[in-house]
Amino acid sequence: MRLLPFFFASLVTILLLFLLNRPIGSKVPMPLGSFLSPQTGFWQNAEDTAFDYSLDVIHANLKGNAHVYFDERLVPHVFAEDDEDLYFIQGYLHARFRLFQMDLQTKAAEGRASEIAGPAAISYDKEQRRLGMKFAAENTLKEVQKDRNALARYTAYTAGVNAYINTLTESTLPLEYKILNFKPEEWSNLRTMLLLKMMAKMLSSGTEHDLEYTRLRAILSSQQMNLLYPEVPDSLVPIVPKGTLFPEPKRQFKFPDQVDSVYFNNQQTVQASAQYPEDNDNGSNNWVVAGSRTASGAPILCNDPHLELSLPSIWYEMQLSTPTSNSYGATLPGSPFVIIGFNDHIAWGVTNSQRDVKDYYTIRFKDQSRREYWFDDAWKPAQLRLETIKVKGGPTVIDTVAYTVFGPVLYDETYPDTVAQQAALAVKWTAHHTGDDGSAFYNLNRATDYASYVEAIKTFECPGQNFVFASKGGDIAIWQQGKFPDRWQGQGQYIMPGKDSAYLWQGFIPQDENPHALNPAQGYLQSANQRPVDGSYPYFIPGTYITPRGTAIDHFLNGMNSVTVDQMMQLQNNYYNILAKELLPAMIANTNVATLTPAARKYFDMLQQWDFDAGPLSVGQTIYQFWLDSLQKNVWVDELRKAGSQVPIPEQQTLMELIKIDTTLLGFVDDVNTPHYETLGEQLSKSLNGAGVHLAALEKEGKLEWAKFKEPTIYHLLKNNLPSFAVKNLPVGGAGTVINAIKKSHGPSWRMVVQLSAVTDAYGIYPGGQSGNPGSRFYDNAIDNWVKGKYYQLWMMKPEEASDKRIKWRMSFLTGKKV
Repeated sequence: MRLLPFFFASLVTILLLFLLNRPIGSKVPMPLGSFLSPQTGFWQNAEDTAFDYSLDVIHANLKGNAHVYFDERLVPHVFAEDDEDLYFIQGYLHARFRLFQMDLQTKAAEGRASEIAGPAAISYDKEQRRLGMKFAAENTLKEVQKDRNALARYTAYTAGVNAYINTLTESTLPLEYKILNFKPEEWSNLRTMLLLKMMAKMLSSGTEHDLEYTRLRAILSSQQMNLLYPEVPDSLVPIVPKGTLFPEPKRQFKFPDQVDSVYFNNQQTVQASAQYPEDNDNGSNNWVVAGSRTASGAPILCNDPHLELSLPSIWYEMQLSTPTSNSYGATLPGSPFVIIGFNDHIAWGVTNSQRDVKDYYTIRFKDQSRREYWFDDAWKPAQLRLETIKVKGGPTVIDTVAYTVFGPVLYDETYPDTVAQQAALAVKWTAHHTGDDGSAFYNLNRATDYASYVEAIKTFECPGQNFVFASKGGDIAIWQQGKFPDRWQGQGQYIMPGKDSAYLWQGFIPQDENPHALNPAQGYLQSANQRPVDGSYPYFIPGTYITPRGTAIDHFLNGMNSVTVDQMMQLQNNYYNILAKELLPAMIANTNVATLTPAARKYFDMLQQWDFDAGPLSVGQTIYQFWLDSLQKNVWVDELRKAGSQVPIPEQQTLMELIKIDTTLLGFVDDVNTPHYETLGEQLSKSLNGAGVHLAALEKEGKLEWAKFKEPTIYHLLKNNLPSFAVKNLPVGGAGTVINAIKKSHGPSWRMVVQLSAVTDAYGIYPGGQSGNPGSRFYDNAIDNWVKGKYYQLWMMKPEEASDKRIKWRMSFLTGKKV
């Protein structure tokens, strides 16, 4: 009888061991036993308020001794004797506080998300590989390896990352590794290049519409295309002030034969659709005000890049200092240097150029092997790249990508998003062949004046960026920098024939002819993703530009004098909807009020009292947005969606401009699916009546206020896997067309204001915290202040301030044997 209890207890023990060491689900595949272990489980990731971040690191890669001082916000101030030690330490700190973020983003860039997420990520991985992400990173690394000094900097950074990885034990692994049940792998210079290519993809995707415009061209005339998708909006306030004279280009194009009939009048239809960011109508702001218009007499530079808001934050704040350089600002975990910030002489910031640097070409393969394709009257061999996709919890997937003279074949009959007539599409993208983009930031960190700023950014090629600049010498400037194809008018607007070299890019716009401005008479410069120049610029520069925010910034700056830092902070947090101010009166004036339902009439009357504020408590913004969305659907969808569900409808800006000049909206106001010809007034009342039903339901739920309706949220990087790590229902307003462009989970990822006075006066904040550990008080500690529009003063520490009371923890990096 004694054996029976023993046998039962043994069986239970074996069963528990079996269960606790198996994953508990597909979304959270952690073995519960190891996750709950007191010695190695998630308990070890908890940091109490007394947690000590001080540490001594001894490593053979270090050339000398260095010191890191952490202030009360856990911002590191790094002091090293040379560049290689500086970037070794930066790599170590990035890994210490953001390792999982770096690991996840570079695996995703390479097309290895399936190793973490399983079969659900296979299609994503295929797209990354067919876009040539790793191919592009490898090409950039080859260019870096030609420069001994640049290679040494990246190698030092990589060594720093790996020095931290090598210290990890089962108990000190970041929490996400324990949840997802995998371990970090060695860092490499290639992974840094992959991260930079991921940024290039994120910021240059969605700027091209070759596939969609090709479908639209099948149902629209050239004149209609130009009116619905104008190259230069009527109300444009460009980045480079109007009236700027541009030199004539010193080049001659060789236009393809029969370009009009073969290309512009082609009625080809395609099924493929490019994968664009969810918020491709959102972007970034930067501006600079000359000392002649500031209260202090010193220039003020401002930047707030708009990206997907996440935890951990995309940025990591730090100071990097050697005897010959000293910079401070936002860094990108996974890459060395300060990306947005200032040094002892200048400040700089960036916004996305929105320029199209990607084109698609039809490819005709000889047979299904895809080993040869027709080009220049001969069968040319394709380079086949075997892609092995390892899948967690599933069989390995093999995909073969064919590379052509244009680039990799993204879509063909072996990929789900095929094109019509069994054609294939190759993608040509500037990011496939760029040099060391990172060197631009290395040199910006050390620039001292306008000349060295211009020299620094010359090496930056993709994605195109608007680099704003200010110096203590008083200069202000902006330069749209990138490697931009020199296209003939209309080239790349639609899918191009890939049968010969006639449609290849024939060169690039010379760097010194990229749009730029220095010390304008107006006393300020600004960019907010709008077209950089008016129609007098001699180059064809297609893109997906955003007009309203630039108009708003210009409106406010133009009315300011004796500008202060506080005013610039207020402008970054501004919720004024300038597009609604232009569009709503026209909507109200043309509405058939008599046909409104009682509910719609109530909201119509409320809108007439709206002050165009899109803040968190705004009811007017919610009503306006519902009405506008409904109107756009009723006006455009019946005609345009004949070309497919993915085609873009005209911009809100275009709708506003068309309403003012033609109330028939070029005839599109009519619903072609009804026998009756609808007028604009009828469509406006119909749209508000439909929106009124939804608005009444929202009002009943208590969600008519803008923030309550859109429920702004900052998600963990693993949005679907770890929803409990998100910070939800933030009381913030904003929209893609207002300066404070906060949407559902997209918005100002780093707000920075720098006054270039004798002693630099700088402020900044991002919606997160320095630590990537959800168990740390520095994980999301800045979110509340970011929501309130508050800033932290950015302390450019001096070496002699090591005993300052703001210093809370210290790290020493000492040369010696490896730990």
